Amino acid sequence: MSDDDLSQNYQRAFGKRIGFGKRPALLMIDFVEAYFDRGCALFADVEDALASALRLQAAARSAKVPVIYTNVVYNKSALNGGRFYQKSMTLHNFIEGNPMGAWPKGLVPADDELVISKQYPSAFFGTSLASTLTTMGIDTLIHTGVSTSGCVRATCVDSCSYGFIPIIVRDAVGDRHPAPHEANLFDMDAKYGDVVSEAETLAYLNSLGQ
Repeated sequence: MSDDDLSQNYQRAFGKRIGFGKRPALLMIDFVEAYFDRGCALFADVEDALASALRLQAAARSAKVPVIYTNVVYNKSALNGGRFYQKSMTLHNFIEGNPMGAWPKGLVPADDELVISKQYPSAFFGTSLASTLTTMGIDTLIHTGVSTSGCVRATCVDSCSYGFIPIIVRDAVGDRHPAPHEANLFDMDAKYGDVVSEAETLAYLNSLGQ
């Protein structure tokens, strides 16, 4: 099957747009030092994604849109890491107190902004995120963060499953390899949410602040 035929085949089954809802929150997934330190095995060269996310953070704050952050934190013995920790060769970087789990330069959560510490890929699994969003009346979750093929995708699928509109900002998510990055953007856009540009998202957030 040619590329054109494959594209048309997908468009018959997928390709529908949901669009932004009325009450968004901005989610910044796992932007921590490990992905920016060249000496760390998790380094992903995602500075551009962080820069984009920070511009969205500023716009969200200006529009009074909630900003929520996630990180991954394990106790000293990593007993709460389960099979995810057992499978990975890198999650020891997120044992509590490790500097690789700190926020990178330029990212500072405000005192009144929520930080959700998790142990698994999805920001929803084993956390209070769904209940918190429901209580706040949120219908749209704008996804930024790392990595596209891991925690961003897992969160996107759960966001859809819990009834929130997943918006994935292409410019503000990153992965250490372009192939899984692009493949997962394609798949999320086809099946679970809308992949949009930073410019589209900024225009939406700015409209809420008017």
